[in-house]
Formats: sequence, structure tokens, C-alpha cells
Amino acid sequence: MTGETANGLNGNGFDPAAGAGQAAPSVQAAGMQATNGMPMANMAMPGAMGGMNAAGMGYAPAMGVPGQMPMGSQPMAMMPADPSQGMGQMGLPPLLLGTYTPKIDAKGRMALPARMRSQLGTGLVMARGQERCVYLLPAMEFRRIAMQIQRTSMGNKAARDYLRVFLSGAVDQDPDKQGRVLVPQMLRDYANLGSDIVVIGVGTRAEIWNREAWESYLSDKEQGYADIADDVLPEVGL
Repeated sequence: MTGETANGLNGNGFDPAAGAGQAAPSVQAAGMQATNGMPMANMAMPGAMGGMNAAGMGYAPAMGVPGQMPMGSQPMAMMPADPSQGMGQMGLPPLLLGTYTPKIDAKGRMALPARMRSQLGTGLVMARGQERCVYLLPAMEFRRIAMQIQRTSMGNKAARDYLRVFLSGAVDQDPDKQGRVLVPQMLRDYANLGSDIVVIGVGTRAEIWNREAWESYLSDKEQGYADIADDVLPEVGL
């Protein structure tokens, strides 16, 4: 037969008597055309190409052609199973490095090292640190640490004690236009901070030290630095 199949359909799967754009009931939905009982490979996917038309055929709105992707369209990229994959450096906190020697003025203000200002951001937190120093953290890093200790403290008395002292001595700070922050008297007393101080970068935080205390600490720890590495580096997988 020419141009029609045995059931009265033309080669495109339409019944001419039903009018333009109307599919015969025997044609399957989603734009499938019967060819020796097998569906065509280029059938449309409802919703992905713009939905279904009245005849049950998938259509591409930009072209209006059943079962075809609009020209220039790109397939949607698959998201990785692990959300941390592909984040690169955008998902990492700033890396604070180096040693600086600013001063604390008579009003208790300290000028942040210029290199650290953009890394710490406009919102930062000061808190009691270990070995009698003062921690200086970006607000988001401080929140991450506090929440981690908070979860541990529910079943750990030592963590509860630490959290109380850590948070009760924490202070929000916003640098002024000159990049200065006020070091509260409470924290200056805790770390014995006078006018001569040292600020060091320790990865995701900075630390403020009494200058003499830092020089004594560094002199003592440098002696065993190589030996410490033998114990520490294997623990972090290096």
C-alpha cells in the first residue's frame, strides 16, 4: 500500500480523516511511531523538551518539531554524588599565614595586618585560645567550630566545660575604616597582652600573642620541630 498502513494510518502515524495534528487512537503516546512493531529511537521525553501536545507527541517549543531538541541546547550536567566534589577552592576558608608585629594602642586597638584584612572579612570573632593566646577567626569559621563542640558537648563533660569558657569569652568585632579592632580588656588580661604583640597565621585562624611569650614558645618548640613532624605528619596522612 502506498502512503498508508493496513489500519488506515499514513506513514507518519496520523489519521488524515481526524484532521491535522490529531493522532489515531492506535498510536502510542510520547511520540512513538510504529515501524514493524518497534518504536522510533528519537521519541520525545515529556517535560524535558517542553511537554506534550494535544496529540500526545513530545515537542520542542523553540522549534515546534516533535521529538527534536532545540538547536544549540545543551544537556544538563549531572551533579556529583558527593556534594563536596567539584567545589574547588571556592568552598574553603581563607588560609592565614605569616608572623606580624603590630602594636596595641592606649585604647586597646590593634591594626590588623593588611594581608589578613580581606581574608578575615568584615565580621570576625575574638576568643580565648590555647597556650594563653587570643584567637582571631572569620565569623563563619568560628560558627563551624562552636557548632562542632556543641554537638560533642551533649555527652562529654570536658567538651561542655570547654564550650562554656570558649563562648563566654568570645567577642564579635568589626574593623574600623583603618582596619583596627578593639581587643577587649578581658582578653588582654587572659593573654597578658601589652603594647608589644605578635600576630601569627595558623591556617583558618590567627592568634594574638604577648611578644615575649611567643618568642619563648617558638624558641622552645623549634628545637623539637623535626621530631614533632615525625609524630604529627603521619596522623594527617602525609
